[in-house]
Amino acid sequence: MKITRAEIYPLSIPLMEPIKMAREMVVDAKTVLLCLTDDKGRQGWGEASVAPLMTGESLDSLVGSIKYLVENSLSIDWHEPAGFADIFNRILYANASAKSCLEMALLDLYTQEANVPLWRYLRGESGIVADSPPAPIPLLRMLGGSLEKELSDAKLFRTLGFGHWKIKIGSLSLDEDLHRVKVLCDALEGDVISVDANCALTLTDALRFCQSESASKLTFAEQLISPELAMADFVRLKQSSPIPIGLDESVHGFAELEQLVEVDALNGASLKLIKTGGVIEALECAKLLEKHKLALNLACKIAETSLSAAATASLGFAMGKVAWGFSMSNQYLKFDICDTPLTAKQGCLEVGQLASSGIGVTPNINRVKEAIAKGYAVIQY
Repeated sequence: MKITRAEIYPLSIPLMEPIKMAREMVVDAKTVLLCLTDDKGRQGWGEASVAPLMTGESLDSLVGSIKYLVENSLSIDWHEPAGFADIFNRILYANASAKSCLEMALLDLYTQEANVPLWRYLRGESGIVADSPPAPIPLLRMLGGSLEKELSDAKLFRTLGFGHWKIKIGSLSLDEDLHRVKVLCDALEGDVISVDANCALTLTDALRFCQSESASKLTFAEQLISPELAMADFVRLKQSSPIPIGLDESVHGFAELEQLVEVDALNGASLKLIKTGGVIEALECAKLLEKHKLALNLACKIAETSLSAAATASLGFAMGKVAWGFSMSNQYLKFDICDTPLTAKQGCLEVGQLASSGIGVTPNINRVKEAIAKGYAVIQY
């Protein structure tokens, strides 16, 4: 498989409303789309988003890395996906987000050529041979704003079938967050409820939070402390917490996850393609979690389009179980770049929303061009 044409689209898509996290306020989705055309005329699409506090990428740096990868990929004859990562690494050190974008587009082409959906290809790679359609993946809904708004949103989305929730903490005082968590947990009792501090708490505050009665109904707590802390701090937090501990920013690939598993520092992990460098590495991480009976959470960065959502969901459909839910973030965009965006049905994503081959969705090129970030232009090869 040879690439004959490549187009890079730097995008900026406004959110329905700003999303406040512990260390940043997000008002728009800055993301990059890549379209590759192969020697048979097929088009494959990839996506990666900006995440300065998670991957260190700005829009400029992400576009630059994708350009470099693409420029050095046009002469390559692409074969088995298992070897993609080695080729990427020979071209460019690190830069997982850019590699994820290129891998996604190549996998889209590869699975179109094989006339198989990406999720089914990944299912075979995971060792699952069942032919039955995968079960719907529960979608996780983020709550934010004033407590009154959070309660109102929770009530509304619960009637729409949602049963997995994420509460952002770390931007208010610990006591205020504990109060919010208690009220929301009481209102949503019986559902899968998590908090995410995005590394904002000290170890002392994290221990106090987890050991508080106000947090006792949580299903898990995600990335309470900074990944810069010592491994012993993570072990202590996990051992001292009555609440299961999930990690996100601490997990960027298989090697890091394996170290955390070996010292028993977590109960589960959140996997994002921009951290792992793509679907194939994320699949290995998911298999490691399953092997050790640890919980899986899947997530797109705030906020990616249906393209990244489809690739991430394919990983979940391949594994067959996403106990901690899938944060499909296109639901927070004012508009998507696909004519038929992936949407929740009774709080879940069904595999029937994905096409019969490839990643499963195809962007509308006119919508893509309308979303080009100010000051940027399409880059063509």
